[in-house]
Amino acid sequence: MMDDDHKDVESAFMGGYQEKSKTFSSLRSKSTAPLAVRLLFKLDRRIYFTLSLISLVGMFYVGIKTSPVIVFVFGMCTISMFLAAYLARWVLEKDEGPSEMSQISDAIRDGAEGFVRTQYGAISKIAVVVAFCILGIYLFRRSTPQEELSGLTRSSLAFITVLSFLFGAICSGVAGYIGMWVSVRANVRVSSAARRSAREALLVALRAGGLSALIVVGMTVLGVAILYASLYVYLNVDSPKSMKITELPLLLVGYGFGASFVALFAQLGGGIYTKAADVGADLVGKVEQGIPEDDPRNPAVIADLVGDNVGDCAARGADLFESIAAEVISAMILGGTMAKKCRMEDASGFILFPLVVHSFDLIVSAIGIFSIKNTRTVGLKPIMEDPMAILQRGYSVAVILAVFAFAGSTRWLLYTEQAPSAWLHFALCGLVGITTAYIFVWISQYYTDYKYEPVRIVAMASSTGHGTNIIAGVGLGLESTAMPVLVISVAIISSYWLGKTSGLVDGNGMPTGGLFGTAVATMGMLSTAAYVLTMDMFGPIADNAGGIVEMSQQPESVRDITDVLDAVGNTTKATTKGFAIGSAALASFLLFSAYMDEVASFTQESFTQVDIAIPEVFVGGLLGAMLIFLFSAWACTAVGRTAQEVVNEVRRQFSERPGIMMYQEKPDYGRCVSIVASAALCEMIKPGALAIISPIAIGFIFKIIGQYTDQPLLGAKAVAGMLMFATVSGILMALFLNTAGGAWDNAKKYIESGALGGKGSNAHKAAVTGDTVGDPFKDTAGPSLHVLIKLLATITLVMAPLFVEG
Repeated sequence: MMDDDHKDVESAFMGGYQEKSKTFSSLRSKSTAPLAVRLLFKLDRRIYFTLSLISLVGMFYVGIKTSPVIVFVFGMCTISMFLAAYLARWVLEKDEGPSEMSQISDAIRDGAEGFVRTQYGAISKIAVVVAFCILGIYLFRRSTPQEELSGLTRSSLAFITVLSFLFGAICSGVAGYIGMWVSVRANVRVSSAARRSAREALLVALRAGGLSALIVVGMTVLGVAILYASLYVYLNVDSPKSMKITELPLLLVGYGFGASFVALFAQLGGGIYTKAADVGADLVGKVEQGIPEDDPRNPAVIADLVGDNVGDCAARGADLFESIAAEVISAMILGGTMAKKCRMEDASGFILFPLVVHSFDLIVSAIGIFSIKNTRTVGLKPIMEDPMAILQRGYSVAVILAVFAFAGSTRWLLYTEQAPSAWLHFALCGLVGITTAYIFVWISQYYTDYKYEPVRIVAMASSTGHGTNIIAGVGLGLESTAMPVLVISVAIISSYWLGKTSGLVDGNGMPTGGLFGTAVATMGMLSTAAYVLTMDMFGPIADNAGGIVEMSQQPESVRDITDVLDAVGNTTKATTKGFAIGSAALASFLLFSAYMDEVASFTQESFTQVDIAIPEVFVGGLLGAMLIFLFSAWACTAVGRTAQEVVNEVRRQFSERPGIMMYQEKPDYGRCVSIVASAALCEMIKPGALAIISPIAIGFIFKIIGQYTDQPLLGAKAVAGMLMFATVSGILMALFLNTAGGAWDNAKKYIESGALGGKGSNAHKAAVTGDTVGDPFKDTAGPSLHVLIKLLATITLVMAPLFVEG
């Protein structure tokens, strides 16, 4: 079955050299896109219009039956989709350049679409198994008092949770596919634009990234809003003898679990694919054979370029989708819990506030994208500015607008007569989050951009050998954990204090807004998520454009432009990963609090503290920390094993077919693509299964121990310890891996720009070694970790009944 699944992947190779070394034959025997996608493209435009109109009418009808706020959210998301459609038309109207460029792009497109289709097929099978497990647990657990009062049966709750899980998984998969679909069509257009000007190349890459970002973020908000509104209408919420609105957000947890589930496997599979191909290509091509990066003579080059799309675009789209989904749902749960404790007459504002924030995020990020012009004029001659400065200027525009939008949203939805000044406190919490995001972006840039001292120190260490390069990179990665942790700590404490002093009190007169203040800060941090994803998508698109330019042997001036964009892309990818880690820390803290509330609702016992002095709880914490290290080890080892296969294959081709180096024979690109595709799909299973099984096993085992030792909550407490330790160690490990990998990569780019002897020098060879070591750090283990900690939190929230019932 596995071999059959890879037929489409194996067909994604380039034809032979014909009369010229840069001319390639056509690849495409059949489309590798999923059947549903192919059918959609064959539909008549009138059918598209009719289906879209019906969907819009149905969506707004359900919104009107729910809340005017939901109608507003639907309206803003619809506007963002029109903006995305405009960007799609603008990007796709750009030419694909000469035939050799488009043929290389076709090879990349076929490989990426074939792998993603096969990968998502494997993920869907695992998802079905998990869905049945959730169904079984919910069918046989007892109901909480709140569920009994609302008349919600166990079977209804079970099917709602399973459908939410599958809906979240499908939406996350679609988000990842959209990220890949855009990137494999934009890369060649950026390459072609680079033949004309750096300004046009940057703008095409940026707007392509913006197109993907607006669709992904818009889908996230729409998905949660549609699910919320549908359940509100179906369950007849707030009617007599029915569910209260404050309890509705808990039914959305399955959606977040599904999103995190797909994102983890997408990140693992894509990360293993891209970095195994990259490492194999670099070790043999650049180090042993001395040929340039992305040289068409390298048999692994197509696999490397395909990996950029499946690892950095498809996986990142699913990643940010689940980040926003987890943050929105956890904030909605905490908002509903706080409103219930404060006995508010209308709690909808506190529950729907996260959806409104991200609706404004779509608009302010779009304005930031469209604000970029990329040129200044000196006399009559336009000059190219620093691309990073251009991107940061757009980000600054989005941040400034986000501040005003956030303040307006808090006054609109969070004002209450019980505490007239509470909205101002929460607006300040949002400002804390926005500031935290901005600082995180700056810290990541400082540690990974070769304009600053840390990366140049790593580059200087390369001049004295491979070992000193590795030592310098590891030291920089370890050091880089300090500033982000300090920023996160200040953000959590300050936002908690602002929320606690907002004036909102529970029935006993105790302040109760602290946790919601932290939730609002998390929303502030993600209030420009669409623009941040734009900068992230910019990186792999520029990287692929550089590969196409190199393979099609364009003039040196064109390569210089794509090299600059590629170096900037490395920095933007590193900064957005740092941003994602910071938001993951805050979101995990919120989900942890929601888990404790869920356990308390099942047991009807107070569950507000976890004592790590209890041996079993401490052991649970140790197991959580161990899980982070074991997961990282398995992810890096998977890359290493697969890279060894690629290295052996590339060496074999160079040895058995010496004409490759003389452009007399064509490399077998398809063989390398097949190797990494097969290995990535197999290797992602073990660490993914570890992430899903571990929290369930820990909770269930300690629950049994608790039954024999008369400690009824021991299972829930052990899982809480696991979550705390896993979150702390996971954040630190992810910061170390992402920053060290990004610094090694840009130290190599710095030397390739002409410093310390330039390409081919001993310093350059040492820097390539460091970059090779850092590849699985920054693109496989590191990005997967922040998804892992949120997945652990959502699993425990969904599976909480398993840990507390007899």
